[in-house]
Amino acid sequence: MEKSRFEVTINASPEKVWAVLWGDDTYPQWTAAFSPDSRAETDWKKGSKVLFLDASNQGMVSRIAENIPYKFLSIEHLGELRNGIEDTESERVKAWAGAHENYTLKEIDGQTLLVIDMDINDEFAAMFNEIWPKALVKVKEIAEG
Repeated sequence: MEKSRFEVTINASPEKVWAVLWGDDTYPQWTAAFSPDSRAETDWKKGSKVLFLDASNQGMVSRIAENIPYKFLSIEHLGELRNGIEDTESERVKAWAGAHENYTLKEIDGQTLLVIDMDINDEFAAMFNEIWPKALVKVKEIAEG
C-alpha cells in the first residue's frame, strides 16, 4: 500500500469545514465524486462503526479510529458490504483492510488547510488520485458558499 496526500485551503473556519465534511446533508454532496448517491451510516464517534454505502447499499465497512472535533478524524477501513453481507476476511479485502483515511484541519490566517492522508492499495491509486481533487473542490465550494 502506498500513502497519498491530498490538500486544499478553504476560506472558512475549521468548524464550518468540519460541518461540511460530516454533515448529513453535505456529506453526500462532496462524496458524489466517488459514487453518486453515496452516504455514510454512523454517528462519527470514536470507536463507532461506519457503513459507506452507494445507492444499491453496497460499500465499505469501517470504524472511526479517532475523532478530535474540528481538528482530526481517522477512519480505519475493515472490509466490504456486498449483498447485505459484511466481508472482513476474504483475500480481496485483506489486501487493504486496516488502511486509514485521515482528515486533518489546521487554521492558518483565518483559513482552513484540509489535509487528507490515505493508505491506498496500488490497484486503486490512479482512481483516488483522479477523484480526490474533484471532491476537495466540492468541499471548498460548499464551505465557502
